[in-house]
Amino acid sequence: MKIRNILILIGCAIALTGASLWMGQQAYSWFPPQAAAESKLIDELFSFLVSLGTFIFLGVTGTVTYSIIFHRAGKYDTSDGPPIEGNITLEVVWTTIPILLVLWIATYSYNIYAEMAIQGPMEAMHIHTMASAHAATMESTTEPIEKIEVLAKQWAWVFRYPNQNVTSTELHLPVNRRISLALQSADVLHGFYIPAFRLKQDIVPKQTIDFEFTPIRPGKYRLRDSQFSGTYFAAMQTDVVVQSIEDYNHWLKTAATQKPTPANNQAANEYTQKIKGAFTSGYPTVIPAPPPLVNFPS
Repeated sequence: MKIRNILILIGCAIALTGASLWMGQQAYSWFPPQAAAESKLIDELFSFLVSLGTFIFLGVTGTVTYSIIFHRAGKYDTSDGPPIEGNITLEVVWTTIPILLVLWIATYSYNIYAEMAIQGPMEAMHIHTMASAHAATMESTTEPIEKIEVLAKQWAWVFRYPNQNVTSTELHLPVNRRISLALQSADVLHGFYIPAFRLKQDIVPKQTIDFEFTPIRPGKYRLRDSQFSGTYFAAMQTDVVVQSIEDYNHWLKTAATQKPTPANNQAANEYTQKIKGAFTSGYPTVIPAPPPLVNFPS
């Protein structure tokens, strides 16, 4: 191969690498703010995949475009191209490269998951026992606060803080503290999903699933049900409030003094309007659970 061609290939590889890295950096702006330590890890993994995908996409499309422009057959040339078969070197190369890429992606993804140290159903199988690297780098985050009980039901979220005997339909969390949740479902499959945390965990009926993470950014975020749990599942949303430990303790203390009252529940409200004839969908539906009695209705 001529030196000129080698230099051109090297130049193309450098340009592709630069464009891929740039696109990978742009991927960070496609997500909500990073509100949990785990979100940084997920964004790093996604940026890596975007960079790798961009390199492959531009490399393949560039090669195809180059071949179409500079090596296409003449207008009346109907002859076959040169037979290329039995090239062991070429077959080894195009088999080895995808295998190495898949192994690279799998190893990197597994390391990210291990570093997140999110417990879940895998914990029950004794597969996942590693400590959180991100949590370990933060002072006072390795020991979770009290385990918050999370009950998902059609269609409401109920959070219980057992030490203070406080219930709420709004999830309050202290910033920079390891959070431990006990997820339960009262009826069907639900999904605990906070986009700003990049965390999602299915909640399986008749199982208690331990789930841990570390919020790092004060603010108000949305918790959604990521699984289709019935007619009103879209209304199964609530706020997640991340606050300083002082504000968190003050909220708990204040909520503990409040008498439990029925929480506002959009699914129950819509169902009430339906049976009153305000609107009809024409489809049968499950009757929403009664609005929960909580100390702090959102």
